[in-house]
Amino acid sequence: MRTRKIGAFEVTEIGLGCMSLSHAYGAPPSRAVAESLLLAAIDEGVTHFDTAALYGFGRNEQLVGEVLQPYRKRIMLASKCGMTGVDGKRVIDGRPATLKATCEASLKNLRTDVIDLYYLHRWDRTVPIEESVGALADLVAAGKIRTIGLSEVSAQTLRKAHAVHPIAAVQTEYSLWTRNPEYAVLGACEELGVSLVAFSPVGRGFLAGGVTDTSLLMEGDIRRGMPRFQAPQFEKNLGLLPGLAEMAKEVGATMGQLALAWVLSRSACIVPIPGTTSVAHLRENVAVSGVVLTQAQLERLGRIISPVNVAGARYPAATNVEIDTEDAPPEV
Repeated sequence: MRTRKIGAFEVTEIGLGCMSLSHAYGAPPSRAVAESLLLAAIDEGVTHFDTAALYGFGRNEQLVGEVLQPYRKRIMLASKCGMTGVDGKRVIDGRPATLKATCEASLKNLRTDVIDLYYLHRWDRTVPIEESVGALADLVAAGKIRTIGLSEVSAQTLRKAHAVHPIAAVQTEYSLWTRNPEYAVLGACEELGVSLVAFSPVGRGFLAGGVTDTSLLMEGDIRRGMPRFQAPQFEKNLGLLPGLAEMAKEVGATMGQLALAWVLSRSACIVPIPGTTSVAHLRENVAVSGVVLTQAQLERLGRIISPVNVAGARYPAATNVEIDTEDAPPEV
């Protein structure tokens, strides 16, 4: 694979989002399947692994830590704080003392002395962003984390945070059907020298053709509560896939590879982290480096699936109020 920069780190242009191995999409895979997937990523040369304290309420960090400890010096390890499980419930808490305590638990779970990239998973609106980032800066000074990231924040919040301590990366959803970063935060990242780490670059499996019947989604799968996966929006969105499938056949790639190639093309500062529980899909994702598209093909992709023809919001209303990312172009 080709490589891209996140701060001082050079990482493979396709990383691995580890969430689905423990969290969010119904019953997680067995330990054996999860371990095989992580080791296959190592074998494929992946060097960027992303987890969080929230995922499985610590279990994902423990899994990643146990399996990847022998390869620790070969990888860039990223995790997140500020949104964790408390008494079985998801809680957003950006207070400095909480962030520092979460970091200590993460270091133990990950079996490491230092976390390479540590994100504020959500901005806690009851705590000034400067205070939360100040706590993370203390962790940098203490040698517990190497660089600071933010997740799902606006350009304005990024600038406030960056004034306190350099921000290495902003993690946010970005794909053919989710273009919110283009409103402001992608431009701010390019201006400030910040990487944009794109999660769900294949639309939570939809853009790869992996979700065609929502009745088959397991109980506990977060997609069941997302407007794009609910009637009547889902049926409208299904109507977009034949055009994507036709183009994939024309260029000799998979639908998922087209989606990834499009995201990679948007800016040199973007590093996608698709997640999967399938070794075959993992290998398909990392092979995107061999997919070459012309500018005309990329523009066609952007028309086949775009905010103009996608139906439904990316999050339900209750979740959307927690997100700081711009959901409309900023006023000029």
